[in-house]
Amino acid sequence: MLTYSLTLKIGVGQMPKQQSFGKNAQYSNDKNARQHMSIVKVHPEVKEVLSKFELPEEVGFGKVMAPIMIEADYADGKWGPIELKPYGPITLDPTAKVLHYAQEIFEGLKAYKTDGKGPFLFRPDENAKRFNSSAARMAMPDLPVESFVESCKVMTAYCSEFIPPNSGETLYIRPYMFATEESLGIKPSEKFKFLVIASPSGNYFASGSVTVGIERDAARATPGGMGAAKTGGNYAASLLSANQAIAKNCQQILWLDAVRHERIEEMSGMNFFAVIDGKLVTPALTETILAGITRKSIIEIAEAEGFQVEEKTMIIGDLIEDIKSGKCSEAFACGTAAIITPINALQESDDTQYKLQNPEGPVAAKLRKTLIDVQEGRKEGPNGWVVKINPPV
Repeated sequence: MLTYSLTLKIGVGQMPKQQSFGKNAQYSNDKNARQHMSIVKVHPEVKEVLSKFELPEEVGFGKVMAPIMIEADYADGKWGPIELKPYGPITLDPTAKVLHYAQEIFEGLKAYKTDGKGPFLFRPDENAKRFNSSAARMAMPDLPVESFVESCKVMTAYCSEFIPPNSGETLYIRPYMFATEESLGIKPSEKFKFLVIASPSGNYFASGSVTVGIERDAARATPGGMGAAKTGGNYAASLLSANQAIAKNCQQILWLDAVRHERIEEMSGMNFFAVIDGKLVTPALTETILAGITRKSIIEIAEAEGFQVEEKTMIIGDLIEDIKSGKCSEAFACGTAAIITPINALQESDDTQYKLQNPEGPVAAKLRKTLIDVQEGRKEGPNGWVVKINPPV
């Protein structure tokens, strides 16, 4: 096994009080940049598998995998070395706790490389913090924030040549951790595996806007449960409803609270926004809603650009009446994969639809453009939002 020294240049500094999203971004030789050294164990086969990899013309989303991955193991109360190795199958004992008790968490973030700029990572420290928040809920060990971020930077650096070049196309990065202890006893695992894989990917949704089914019966998350953790069980709970929605020609589901089925929570893997009387409104975070990093960024961008933003309890009946009256002019889903995707209609199980006035609304379009411009390096965001990655040396 070889050990390589990887030099990565990143921007540092505190977020300014007055945020600006209108300037042309400048990342190279930034006065706030510093050199950050990362020691990564690189398997000898990595260079060869990278040289043989060819990016297909059509990549889809999450279907083409980069030929390398990051791996580290946790045992005896500590993390072992982080290794970069060829992508391949993993071996698990049949009694590994993840297979029986679903002790697992994951994250999703993107690397951008468009118009000859980049590659960039977008707020990876926020993903690292959420990863550890999910770990705490699932009785799993913390992964040092620096280890998480460095792993994502190394994957980006080595996969730089395979990031699709068109706007909206990215390297989708999936860090995840799961329990590996070999035992059928129902108790928290004491052994874990951390992996990072990556997929050169296109847009998540094929169409420009989506129809969203209102889920009035099933529940994604309950008070006191795992709704605020990014764990696979939350997504598994949505799959039956997803099948039913697809049968009704809906591309997404709008989840309501588990107790009264009145409060709007989130969508399957995405947060929800509506424009009501010109104001940007989104459900206030609760223990049953995942705190989206894209959601957080949209709120900060919207406020910086002069939009009034309100985080509050949203009642589905009130929203429907606002759509009917025209007070709600547009709505959209947001997330790492979806970015900002307009909603053309909400739909009941009996096929009743509540169509939005502006399915390709101006507010969503403006926020999406600013967000993507920052992510892809055309506009400057607050310090620390965009991390510039240099190739390995």
